[in-house]
Amino acid sequence: MAAIDELNTLLGRYRELEIDSQIDYEKFYLYSIITHSTAIEGSTITEIENQMLFDEGISAKGKTILEQLMNLDLKAAYEESIQLAKKHTLITVDFLKSLARLVMKNTGSVYKTALGEFSSANGDLRLVNVTAGVGGRSYMSYTKVPACLEDFCHWLNAEREKKMTVQEQYYLSFDAHYRLVTIHPWADGNGRMARLLMNHLQFEFGLVPSKVLKEDKADYIEALIATREKENLSYFRDFMAGEMVKTLKIDIDSYLQSMQESGEKNQKGREKTGKSREKIRCLLRDNPQMTTKQLADSLGISDKAVEKHLSKLKADGLLMREGPDKGGKWVVKEV
Repeated sequence: MAAIDELNTLLGRYRELEIDSQIDYEKFYLYSIITHSTAIEGSTITEIENQMLFDEGISAKGKTILEQLMNLDLKAAYEESIQLAKKHTLITVDFLKSLARLVMKNTGSVYKTALGEFSSANGDLRLVNVTAGVGGRSYMSYTKVPACLEDFCHWLNAEREKKMTVQEQYYLSFDAHYRLVTIHPWADGNGRMARLLMNHLQFEFGLVPSKVLKEDKADYIEALIATREKENLSYFRDFMAGEMVKTLKIDIDSYLQSMQESGEKNQKGREKTGKSREKIRCLLRDNPQMTTKQLADSLGISDKAVEKHLSKLKADGLLMREGPDKGGKWVVKEV
């Protein structure tokens, strides 16, 4: 089965199970997106460590300040993006620069060039030429970036207005990711921004957001290179559809496992409750004057738990009280 066909099938199952309606699901899914995105850029902070950092302000032991700031900055950028996506905000060069400013707020650098100073921490477009690593292919000249970025925004806004299927919406988000990272508008943070923009469109369309899994970093880079060299978007589209398939399978399997464990736990709880109530009935047959305290001591449970059992037994017509609380007795009714 092709990745996109499997993706469509899994999305149906995902929605059917209503996984994304779970309490705190959106928050923890977002934390996972952030963790994987920064990991691709060298961060070693785990999802659990980010949860503690984001929710409790607790620094990850043994991790650098730079890594933690990278994750905090990206979280702030995603939170802003989600709000803008809800408003279907027009995507402009200034829009992209404002998000880039958040992404690089505390980890960006100031660059001094013959044309003047610029800062990646401010979301400024690069005034230098860059290459993709040692011996890597050079990206377009910085002189072309402003015009290309304007054209990119015009193209993207026009595409956003079209009526699309879910598959076409995903493809647009993947294509936007590829095109932005190919323009490479900034000196730093281009990968995070491209993934953020991809997710931004998915938030806007109401889709399950994509993750580029950190363990697939090499395949991710190869897909981008193959797409550029062969000038064929299907390479990157297929890779991202495959990443979505992996993510959805993990989420669905985890959800079903948790539901099974919860069901088993509830079943055990019901069995334990049934046994406790039957024991109460047996004890009261032998001694109708037993107090709540005496029943609790005999069963090894709390007085409050005994009171709940007694109330349920009375409501079910299996037990009744004759006389006052003091001096009265319990009458066990047989089924």
